[in-house]
Amino acid sequence: MRPVILWFRRNLRLADNAALIAAAESGQRIIAVYVLDQQDIGGASRWWLHHSLASLDHDLTKLGADLVLRSGKPEQVLPDLARESGATSIYYACRYEPESRRQEQAMRAALRDRLSIHEFGDSLLQDPTRVLTAKESPYRVFTPYWKAASATGEPPEPRPVPASISFDQRALPSLQLDELNLLPSTPDWAGGLRDTWTPGELGALQRIDELESIVQHYDARRDRPDMDATSRLSPHLHFGEISVRQVWHSVRKLDIRLRATAGTEALLRQLYWREFSSYLLFHFPTLPDKPLRSEFELFPWSESASHLRAWQQGMTGYPIVDAGMRQLWATGWMHNRVRMIAASFLVKDLLIPWREGAAWFLDTLVDADLASNSASWQWVAGCGTDAAPFFRIFNPALQGQKFDPHGDYVRRWVPELAESGDADYPAPVVDHAMARRRALEAYQLIRGMRTSKHAPFSSGSSSSSLPP
Repeated sequence: MRPVILWFRRNLRLADNAALIAAAESGQRIIAVYVLDQQDIGGASRWWLHHSLASLDHDLTKLGADLVLRSGKPEQVLPDLARESGATSIYYACRYEPESRRQEQAMRAALRDRLSIHEFGDSLLQDPTRVLTAKESPYRVFTPYWKAASATGEPPEPRPVPASISFDQRALPSLQLDELNLLPSTPDWAGGLRDTWTPGELGALQRIDELESIVQHYDARRDRPDMDATSRLSPHLHFGEISVRQVWHSVRKLDIRLRATAGTEALLRQLYWREFSSYLLFHFPTLPDKPLRSEFELFPWSESASHLRAWQQGMTGYPIVDAGMRQLWATGWMHNRVRMIAASFLVKDLLIPWREGAAWFLDTLVDADLASNSASWQWVAGCGTDAAPFFRIFNPALQGQKFDPHGDYVRRWVPELAESGDADYPAPVVDHAMARRRALEAYQLIRGMRTSKHAPFSSGSSSSSLPP
């Protein structure tokens, strides 16, 4: 009997894996393969991917299988593997990034006449083509989308690892995991990541087991960075070490048992915000590069390298911003409320283009998801489909007082403030009141230019173009 190919992508798990389940139910021998597809992923994500693949390989080995590792363009690598193995079919989970969709189209074209192709929508609760307005157009605002998506009913119950899986036993050429060069070399900056995270399906399931204590107080505490009050499931969901269906049903069961309705509803809403980001990227594939509100192409951004560097290094002189940026560098993660504060500060106080912030987050976050990252940065910058208005400008000092009222979060990540007062801490890089006025003037400028006959500023214009 000829084998079938199971192409692992962002579904690095055995349980509730639709492609794996279907391949197992075919009764044919399975070749499990992962292709490092050369899409640009950041350093923190590469570190996570290394350990997630190691975990998957360990789990497959216990089932008597080898994980074949290849590197290159899937539309070239997979046909080569099909020729080598004589495979009859390929099973895989769809992805929604523009480059991933292009790869799938090219792969289908390369294999269409030789293999049967089985694809599964496995990373979302809803197919992005199913939830549309009455005019058959995509939603552009989250709340109506959330209501429409929720009204379609509960997602299917997650399915366990198949009881019987037949794997192909031939020795096929494979790279060693270290040959993928996913880990940092010198210097090794990943110590904080190792201390913070357990990548892989087992680590994801452990997070699920901890949800009960989170859900009970989630609605009241989720905006407090000084408390361990969020699920921290985002990197596990991003790499598909656990399915969003597993999380959804785990939360619903806790809702029934604990009657913690406010917490569960708030957490499920967050799952749908993740869903909405992928939905936007699917329908608006320029989301990572272009503002969805076109007038922001005219915005007179600043190009201050020193201000960008101060923000990246957590040396802006604003404690809540700096605490978040240092947490990010140390652990590959930042509390969501602080992400909004830090992003608002970069875009509105410093007038640095949102794309610069998005690029830094993609490189440093272990949960660096192109859809969520792009949608969230556009939301903060006021240029997305469901945008917070640009003129909503966070005061970082007041935000720190509100969400870190005792200063515990700041003292943890900016220890020089606790140890020596402000003696070793930098002065603010900008005055917030002045920066706020400057940002509002810039916003009024592009609003006026929408109907002006004057030549617009380019997106690379410096702040010197602003009115005095």
